[in-house]
Amino acid sequence: MKRKVLFIVCVACLAFFGCEKQQMPDFPVSEKLEIMNDMVSRMEDRASSELTFSDIELIKDLLYDRYTPEDVYPYGDTVRSFKWETIRKCLAFIENMQQDTVRWAVLSNYKNRNQEAPLVRIYVRNEYGRVSDTLGVERYQSVPLYLPSDSDVPERYGRDGSLVCLKGEERNFLRVVPVTIGGDWLVPRRYVKPLAEGTEFHHVIFVDRKDQNIATMERIDRGKWAIRSMNPATTGVHRPPYAQETPLGMFLLQEKKERMVFLKDGGSGVGGYAPYASRFTNGAYIHGVPVNVPQTAMIEYSWSLGTTPRSHMCVRNATSHAKFVFDRMPAGATLVVVIE
Repeated sequence: MKRKVLFIVCVACLAFFGCEKQQMPDFPVSEKLEIMNDMVSRMEDRASSELTFSDIELIKDLLYDRYTPEDVYPYGDTVRSFKWETIRKCLAFIENMQQDTVRWAVLSNYKNRNQEAPLVRIYVRNEYGRVSDTLGVERYQSVPLYLPSDSDVPERYGRDGSLVCLKGEERNFLRVVPVTIGGDWLVPRRYVKPLAEGTEFHHVIFVDRKDQNIATMERIDRGKWAIRSMNPATTGVHRPPYAQETPLGMFLLQEKKERMVFLKDGGSGVGGYAPYASRFTNGAYIHGVPVNVPQTAMIEYSWSLGTTPRSHMCVRNATSHAKFVFDRMPAGATLVVVIE
């Protein structure tokens, strides 16, 4: 009985970690039992080989060492820190999700380039006057997620930049499993961008909304990660009608721009540019200190970094650190994890 229960649990796990759950062929009973026992054995090996946060070794080997705070540092009359235990848990999750051979893809609808998503079954208007699902994900720049049992009306929205694994095709849809949501969902093909075959994630950027800092990580070996930089940062602020907070979650670093031009709030005029910008979800970039018109020269540092949220969804850095991220973290193979 114990072996049978374990088998059921392990098959359920496959749907999340391996994105595979295959129906057993019609073999004779004796062969089915042999196959089942073999699968149980492999799943037991898999379970014993999965990492926990205590298995993750962090090695401080900085390749960028300017403006580096201590692990725990003072801020006003409180203290702030780099949340290494939370980071270890996330890295263990990332390691485990890559144990199986998976075809990765990303949900993509930056500036509604792949068409505005249809209305979900139940929607609301948020403080910005925009349509969102009941979980707070806005329609604008997002992707419709349909239940496999109902491909007529989407159930919820998936954020641009969300990592998914591909499971198959159904008519005009792709069946996907979003890494941070789980479960099977149908998504129209135009919103799904497959990543290169064999993509692995050996670079991770952690952004802390609460303590306003950023750390970059590189995988050295299984369970062993190098800390490449630790810096103050400034995330997005919730301030309708324009500024929005940086969303929590795990996203793919999707594209890079040496100069990301931004507009003035509420207008069509150019407000300036942000140097060395790396986009991970919607219009959220990791970038250097913004340069407002009429200025043109890059600015290396701002007193506001590491203080309180004040950006428009983006993550501001010292410009030289934004360049380090721009140069070191590969687009299409780097994960950005926003924690709090």
